[in-house]
Amino acid sequence: MSELIERARQVAESRLSGLTRRWEHVRGVAASAERIRGHFDEFTGDHLVAAAWTHDIGYAPSVRVTGFHPLDGARFLRHRGFPELVVSLVAFHSGAIIEAQVRGVQGLTEFADPDREVLDALTFCDLTTGPDGSVVSAAARLEEVLQRYGPDDPVHQAIDMSRDDLLAAVGRVQSWQ
Repeated sequence: MSELIERARQVAESRLSGLTRRWEHVRGVAASAERIRGHFDEFTGDHLVAAAWTHDIGYAPSVRVTGFHPLDGARFLRHRGFPELVVSLVAFHSGAIIEAQVRGVQGLTEFADPDREVLDALTFCDLTTGPDGSVVSAAARLEEVLQRYGPDDPVHQAIDMSRDDLLAAVGRVQSWQ
């Protein structure tokens, strides 16, 4: 395990292990990233796996500032000196830009857009991992999230708006295999 990945795992564990279900999900996302990292060179694969470990760190009470987990997580990681690719992947993962628009949250513009192929990979890992860390279909995962959040919730609204794009990202990654 690279130093970057180990550091990301440790930071995520220290902040998220008390949130049992979230931690199980994160562990599953990281395992998925490990399985597909071979599509990329070593540098990019390491950054993908590190982002998988830290993608939900913004949910940690000790990290939360705005309440928008991609933004809070990316800012936290930047402050901790993580590489910009990891930071930007966390900022933009799984349709975060649409959710930011729905919420009226500013701040994602402070991060560079990550390479689409790597962002697709992180989105694939996130959307094919259930809350308990199990492998699920992206369609089932999106339905689970919609059930968890009511129609008036920004998460629900953002998924309604971005579902086709999210499923297309998953499909692009599935085409590698």
